[in-house]
Amino acid sequence: MTYAADLHIHSSYARATSRELNFENLSHWAKIKGIDVLATGDFTHPTWFAETSKKLKDTGDGLFEMDGVKFVLGTELNCNAPQGGRSRRIHMLVFAPNLETVRRINQALARKSNSLESDGRPTIHMTPRKLVSTLLDIDERCIIIPAHVWTPWFGVYGSKSGFDSLAECFGDTLEHITAIETGLSSDPAMCWQVPELDNLSIVSFSDAHSLPNLARELTVMNGEPSYDGLAHALKTQDISYTVEFFPEEGKYHYSGHRKCGISYSPNDVSEYGSTCPVCARRMTLGVMQRVAEIGARDVATYRDEDGLTRSDNGRPPFRSLISLQQIIAEALGFGVNTKRVRTAHTRLIETFDSELEILLNVPVGDITGALPENGQRVAEGVSKVRAGDIYFEPGFDGQFGKVQVWSDE
Repeated sequence: MTYAADLHIHSSYARATSRELNFENLSHWAKIKGIDVLATGDFTHPTWFAETSKKLKDTGDGLFEMDGVKFVLGTELNCNAPQGGRSRRIHMLVFAPNLETVRRINQALARKSNSLESDGRPTIHMTPRKLVSTLLDIDERCIIIPAHVWTPWFGVYGSKSGFDSLAECFGDTLEHITAIETGLSSDPAMCWQVPELDNLSIVSFSDAHSLPNLARELTVMNGEPSYDGLAHALKTQDISYTVEFFPEEGKYHYSGHRKCGISYSPNDVSEYGSTCPVCARRMTLGVMQRVAEIGARDVATYRDEDGLTRSDNGRPPFRSLISLQQIIAEALGFGVNTKRVRTAHTRLIETFDSELEILLNVPVGDITGALPENGQRVAEGVSKVRAGDIYFEPGFDGQFGKVQVWSDE
């Protein structure tokens, strides 16, 4: 058995998120997207935790449930503390096996935060190493995953406030880290270049701040969904595959300076340096650059007959996708949020159950037949995405990249 998990999301109580992020809507959209297990997100926020305790049903296996969708108690924390003579800001995903553990975690973290109520993703004034030891002292079953590890400002490998190794960051607590999250600007193949990640699971989640962005990245786990099953899958790399954003679409894939419109690949940085040629300020070094700096080897990849990207290293494979809404929008020539796109999207979901099923498994001929207008064009778009036949301009310095099914030409 496998199950699709998206374990990095937020509630309406986190900053810069949609007000529609409540449990009723999350459950509804999880079914649309094809997600079996969601994180609750933001369990440190008192109001959201109260809603979690009231609205979700304890299933007795460390997970919770609403309308057939399972939830794991989870949150994201911003560790903000000096370490190694530098200011560090590192985002961490934390999961707990029961409500009582969450209560104890929140009591401990409240003493290290200005306010847990100010943001669903609160700032905690302790190092990642201290966070790990604190959480495990509360409950040794807690799961801790460094979030979007390559992001410049908040990733453990980030160019602005990160480290050059997990060992430097976590010290003697590293043995308790069993997985890392890729983030939108990278994919597993980029992480495979780093030897210290060989024994860790590489997972991907959406970091959704709105409902439509759920499942833009997710991880398909092997086994039965339960808290202990999740912990075991992460510890043993028992993962079927991950679903990825095309990393070029991420906001920090390339290095650059957004204000001056300068975007550099690692080869460009090597040739021209990291100073903006327009204003002479230091550019934001992106994910590709950090992989080039930290990665110690090249890893050859190939696509198998199922469209999965693999390597001979035996690591769990992955596939990169574009959202069904975007494919429909491009096929019809209308915006993602227009009525015509929403109508076509709803018809496909009603016919084929979920976006994940449509993007991965539904025969293109069936997609054509399901839409009376432009069905063939939508089916062509799905086929192109499955084949990786897309067009992109890499993102840089906080600006999302451009990924399209069809060229503008």
